[in-house]
Amino acid sequence: MKLAYYPGCSLKGTSFEYEVSLLKILEAMNIEVKEIPDWNCCGASAAHSINHNLAIALPARNLAIAEKDGFESVLAPCAACSNRLKNADYELKRDDILKKKITNSLEMPYDSEMSINNMLEFLIGIVGKDKIKSMVKKPLAGLKVASYYGCLLVRPPKVMQFDDPENPVTMDELVSLTGAEPVDYSYKTECCGAINSLSKPDVVMALTGKVLYDAKNHGADVVVVACPLCHSNLDVRQKEIERKYEEKIGLPVLFITELLGLSFGINPKDLAIDGHMVAADRVLKKIEELSK
Repeated sequence: MKLAYYPGCSLKGTSFEYEVSLLKILEAMNIEVKEIPDWNCCGASAAHSINHNLAIALPARNLAIAEKDGFESVLAPCAACSNRLKNADYELKRDDILKKKITNSLEMPYDSEMSINNMLEFLIGIVGKDKIKSMVKKPLAGLKVASYYGCLLVRPPKVMQFDDPENPVTMDELVSLTGAEPVDYSYKTECCGAINSLSKPDVVMALTGKVLYDAKNHGADVVVVACPLCHSNLDVRQKEIERKYEEKIGLPVLFITELLGLSFGINPKDLAIDGHMVAADRVLKKIEELSK
């Protein structure tokens, strides 16, 4: 299968750790992907808030380029990007008038035959559990991990068609493959506040605080995510949340690719784990102690 890679904006900037760790685990598994040439922003939340046609055209262009280059499947690690790509594909398959308008404006055809995968779909559905399990060189037994899915990986269900939107388990399955223990807690699909981080920080801190405190109260050592925006809110805002509510959290927030990389025995520095705001030193130390 020819697999196209759509990094999106975040993986090339604020969430560079996600791309670094992704490419490292792909290299370890001998899996090749090709970045879509001349890709553009998917529009994220901004485009579909103001212009529906633009919100479809932006991701559709990326899909059309990938299709033109002969790819059968796209990996979009960012939850927002995969959501927008799937939304565009979903609407273009069902609205011939919209499809004609969009493809004419792009001056590119799109046959809607592309398989679009978020990070979890790619790891479970394409790479496969057996392959991942065979790569584990340093089992994370004893580490308690809270998987945080957020909104965009599983909703809206008719578009995403992935996992259970109320009680998803895919990331927990990946956590189990590393040898770590998935933590069952109440807020794994609750919103983190998303793009309101700058305009309504108090709202974001209230929402994100519930996620973090609940994960901590259920015994988590670390939170894992597959969404750059969720990571930003949980990681960057954590110190502010502690000050606001006068209660320590101290939970490192890692991308699922970083957790997998650690279990593969990859050096933490090569996974860019030192790039986060909340240091993962305590978790790394625990992993070393547990592996002795």
